[in-house]
Amino acid sequence: MNIADTVTTAARNAWALTFGSGVEAPDPTPSTVLWNEPHRQLRRFEHRPGDAGTAAAATDSTVLLVPPLAAPASCFDLRPDQSLAGFLLATGRAPYVIDYGDISFADRRMGFEDWIDEILPEAVLRTSADRGGAPVDLVGWSLGGTLALLTAAANAELPIRSITAVGAPLDYDKLTGIPQLRAVAKFTGGIGTSTLVRAAGGVPASLTRIGYKITAWDRELTRPWFVASNIARTETLARMETIDRFMAAMPGYPGRFYGQLWGRLILNNDIGRGVVQLGRRRIELAQVTAPVLLVGGPTDVITPAAAVEAGTRTLTGAAAVRYETAPGSHLGILTGPDARATTWAYLDKFLSAA
Repeated sequence: MNIADTVTTAARNAWALTFGSGVEAPDPTPSTVLWNEPHRQLRRFEHRPGDAGTAAAATDSTVLLVPPLAAPASCFDLRPDQSLAGFLLATGRAPYVIDYGDISFADRRMGFEDWIDEILPEAVLRTSADRGGAPVDLVGWSLGGTLALLTAAANAELPIRSITAVGAPLDYDKLTGIPQLRAVAKFTGGIGTSTLVRAAGGVPASLTRIGYKITAWDRELTRPWFVASNIARTETLARMETIDRFMAAMPGYPGRFYGQLWGRLILNNDIGRGVVQLGRRRIELAQVTAPVLLVGGPTDVITPAAAVEAGTRTLTGAAAVRYETAPGSHLGILTGPDARATTWAYLDKFLSAA
């Protein structure tokens, strides 16, 4: 690119970022809605026009993508070159996604049970039925991986062929800042946090967005310099915009769900001991029998790799447990620049062998 072209591109990008709608319009993978009820929209991803002929031969692998709460389902389909859904289509698989939508004050009574007993089991069954009764491979990111594992543990009858958990917190003792949180909770009896969450009906979307930005404080701090130094690099700015849109779409947590998360996982670390106590009910990770793939990120500050690797000692009933690592941030290990050569490659190999 000559100087004139560079200046023109830089000017166009500066205008698009400042006054326009952005340097690149969203371009999600086409999908068909199969089930559309509150907090449980099931979509089947489709090939883009003209792409079907380039896909690999069908592998009969039916994949249900499971997002976490407080993050949009677009995590699996950020943009064409950052789309796990698109990668799965290209490798001949049939990807689906369950989308929980927005969470409001009206949803404050929803808890772990809603996902483990209703939303995810129904999504698995509907996905399987759409593929003629085929078993389903679950792929969950962050807390979505935890929910996928708990769903499999609590519902042995479901047609689940395998489970992949990327960046899933499976031992809260390994998370940064948890000892300090527990110390404060012990001093206050946990009343402060639980009272605020109950009063608000959950954790508002605005707080989850702020919390995510705090974990990526260096990105926010260097943003002006990043934009200025890459103003002529449209692709780089488009990636930045994609993350901005993702963060802006983050929903919140229902009050009851977050109360259980705070009490049973954060404070008591049930998941780290392999048994989650929900009232009088015990859900044991040892009840998972399908093969499991765990992927952790050594530079993930939200869920350190050790918190993911912990699943290798609690998933004792699984047919096999494979643990891998990938570079990048919490979202980066799922869909960052290196994901195709690491996380996606691990998943491809795992699904082919399952």
